[in-house]
Amino acid sequence: MTLFISKLLSKSRYLVGLAVLGSFVGMVTLLFYGVWDVYHLVSTILAAQEYEGIGKKLTFGFIEALDTFLLATVCYIMALGLYELFVDDRLELPSWLSIRNLDDLKNKLTSVIIVLMSVIFLGHVVSWDGDRDLLRIGAPIALVIAALTWFLRQNSKSTH
Repeated sequence: MTLFISKLLSKSRYLVGLAVLGSFVGMVTLLFYGVWDVYHLVSTILAAQEYEGIGKKLTFGFIEALDTFLLATVCYIMALGLYELFVDDRLELPSWLSIRNLDDLKNKLTSVIIVLMSVIFLGHVVSWDGDRDLLRIGAPIALVIAALTWFLRQNSKSTH
């Protein structure tokens, strides 16, 4: 019985393949959506009859697309990291993307989330109409970014 449970638990790590597949499908879907969004933005701008305010629309549109691409990157890093940790660690990846343990995966994801939140706030700044209070949006984002940065620093201190 113990041998059966040991084998079952050992093989159950392949169930993480479902999370890998889901993350990969999410990445592909977000990438296609981002490309479609950019195509739609550019075609709308090219077809426009009036060019007033077009720079702001372009800037905001591309920031939104970057946001989508960054989220796709998060999904990709999750897929690679989970696959490398639980299924097969022989993936040929650049050293900066290599994930040796769960802390590496958390650190990479946290770094991308910090950038993602910064891009989200930048989108609010670019689309600011003067009415909304940017401090109500920016302060919580800054607080979360500060906490995540502290987390990254603590993690790097403990691994060195």
